[in-house]
Amino acid sequence: MHITTFSKVQMNPLCPKQEEIRIEDIAHAQSLMTRANGHFPEFYSVGQHSIACAREAIARNYSSRVVLACLLHDGSEAYLSDITRPVKGELSEYRRIEKNMQDAIYVRFLGQIPSDEEMSQITDIDNACLYYEFDHYMGEKLMEQAPLLVTDPAFETLPFAQVEQEFLDLFATLTV
Repeated sequence: MHITTFSKVQMNPLCPKQEEIRIEDIAHAQSLMTRANGHFPEFYSVGQHSIACAREAIARNYSSRVVLACLLHDGSEAYLSDITRPVKGELSEYRRIEKNMQDAIYVRFLGQIPSDEEMSQITDIDNACLYYEFDHYMGEKLMEQAPLLVTDPAFETLPFAQVEQEFLDLFATLTV
């Protein structure tokens, strides 16, 4: 059982191998995947969200590991897709598979899974970006108090190829 990725790798996402995980596949897939399961009034990609998270980590002067982890934090979606939070919360086996895939991505590109402290920083940024995405696109405030966001992400539809290249360029800068 396998999927065929953009780079023509045939991989079993239930049992990922390090050599099968490619940044080109993650960047490409995320540039084409929409946030909010397609319910925003215009297209805003997972790739744009991931780039915004990494830029927020840079602006907060977080470690280079956390910045890279923020760029990669939704990498599993390139291989598994995504499920909305209310549904995902009911699918323990999916969450286990997703964690296994995401951990494999972190090990591949960071050398190890982020620490609890690093994961807390990553989650904080992810949730802050999510809050402002929903505020902008849906006029919905997901929390009573707006979280800290140091950057000012551009919420606009961008060409897929531009997002993919921006993701790859940022990755290259972070891994030099």
